[in-house]
Amino acid sequence: MSKIDLLRKKKKKKRAVKIIAGIDNFDIENIKKVVSSAENSGASAVDICAKSEIISEIRTMTDMPLFVSSIVPSELAKAVELGADAIELGNFDVLYKKGMSFSADQILSLVNETLALLGDTRTFFCVTIPGELAIADQIELARKLETMGIDLIQTEGHFSADHISEGARGLMERAELTLSNTIELSRNIDLPIMTATAINPTTAPFAFAAGASAIGCGSCINKLDSELSMMATAANLVEIASRNALKVVELV
Repeated sequence: MSKIDLLRKKKKKKRAVKIIAGIDNFDIENIKKVVSSAENSGASAVDICAKSEIISEIRTMTDMPLFVSSIVPSELAKAVELGADAIELGNFDVLYKKGMSFSADQILSLVNETLALLGDTRTFFCVTIPGELAIADQIELARKLETMGIDLIQTEGHFSADHISEGARGLMERAELTLSNTIELSRNIDLPIMTATAINPTTAPFAFAAGASAIGCGSCINKLDSELSMMATAANLVEIASRNALKVVELV
């Protein structure tokens, strides 16, 4: 069974965990720690930036499923040439901070351009649905992506409140939008969903309860100081996902 088939299997069982190094993270030493933590904790995949030399170096250090994220179609196509197992059009959070935004038509145009560059190459393709779109537009976009053969969609949130509550309440407030988007999308589409943005050991169970088949976890790991703490957090997330898979089996 190939690496990406193992990911598909975990996704089907609703227990997939993708660890995100960051679309704008070019610190190779930090990325190596994130990748090592993901691999040693039993995570399903790791997601890195589209910088060619980083892709090449990370590909030599791990055999686990490797996602590469970008909003530039040529970078995604190049990533496949360099050994990426999956590509993701998205992870827009850092771009929102720069004042950028994306419409549904822009996303579809970028997806079509990427598919054209890939040609006959069959690559696992994930697309982030912009969290700032109205939910009706998110659903319509997801349905169009499904007809185009996209394998997975990723939800996101965009937390911008001036005041952040402390403790668990603050963590839930950060994840509120991506969780609500997951609920709405899971009710209206058949495509599997990966929930991302503010997903951590506190909010991960709610992502699966909302209908996610997978979770994407970034800052709760890549912002930590030590590889040991990164691995401990990643292992916690993998355990949460495993417990969810057992619940799914019990319900069948």
